[in-house]
Amino acid sequence: MKHGKVTIIVYGSNQICASCVGAPGSKDTYEWLQAAIGRKYKTDQVHYEYIDINNPPDVEAHQQFVERILEEDLFYPIVMVNDELVAEGIPKLKTIYQELDRNGLSLQSN
Repeated sequence: MKHGKVTIIVYGSNQICASCVGAPGSKDTYEWLQAAIGRKYKTDQVHYEYIDINNPPDVEAHQQFVERILEEDLFYPIVMVNDELVAEGIPKLKTIYQELDRNGLSLQSN
């Protein structure tokens, strides 16, 4: 089990994925994930980032992944946890939580 900082990146677009009609938008998913993760985990070691696939930052890793999204017609939003693709299209919290657990993120104390 790894311990330390966890980076969660959501790749998406203002336009909803054609195959995901009826699903929430990428930005809505990004905000929803922050709230859901914050209710279950301590988030002082979590860094969130949103990448617009239509206007990615000038960072080679992000630009390469955006190219992959477009070339392979991946469904977005795409959720990455420490460079591991954990959700594509409509994310499931259970899958994301499992990856956060594997990365050693501490649970909130009640």
